[in-house]
Amino acid sequence: MDVNFNIGDKAVYPAHGVAEVVGMETREIGGNKTTFYILRILETGMKIMIPTRNVSTVGLRSIIPEHDVREVFSILKSKEIAVEGATWNRRYREYMDKIKTGSVFEIAEVLRDLCLIRKNKELSFGERKMLDTARQLLVKELAIAKRTKEAKIEQEIDKIFSAPAHA
Repeated sequence: MDVNFNIGDKAVYPAHGVAEVVGMETREIGGNKTTFYILRILETGMKIMIPTRNVSTVGLRSIIPEHDVREVFSILKSKEIAVEGATWNRRYREYMDKIKTGSVFEIAEVLRDLCLIRKNKELSFGERKMLDTARQLLVKELAIAKRTKEAKIEQEIDKIFSAPAHA
C-alpha cells in the first residue's frame, strides 16, 4: 500500500516515532533524480531524508486513526504476556524486533509485557530503557490520534498498570 505524505503531515517512522514531514526535495544521485521526504522526529528533532519510493520499505506509515486507539488500550489492559518464560536477552531481542516493526499494536504489547513483568521481578537495564522507549512511542502517537495532550495519555496508561493485578 503506497502512502503519500504532504508537508505538515505527521507520520510514524519505525523505532524513531512520530515525525513531521517538513519538506520534500529532489536530488540527483548517480545520474538519477530521486525525490525525498524530509522528516523531523518530534521527540528528538533529528532530521531524516527518505526516498519517496522507499516509504513502504522503511515502514513509514500514517498515524493510526482515532478508532484504533481503543484496540491499543485493550492490548494494554490484557494480562497475557506475549513472550513469557524466555530469558531476558531473548525477550529483549523479540521486543526489539516488535518495536522495529513500527506497529502501534506490537509496541503496545511490548509496553504491556514489560509493565506486567516489572510487577514480579526487576527488569534489566536494557528492558527498562526499552519500556521507556515503547511508552514514549505510544504516548506520542496516541496523543496525536486522539487530539489530546500527552499527559492525558500517560495518565490513562499509568491507571492501567497501577490497578491491582487481580482486577
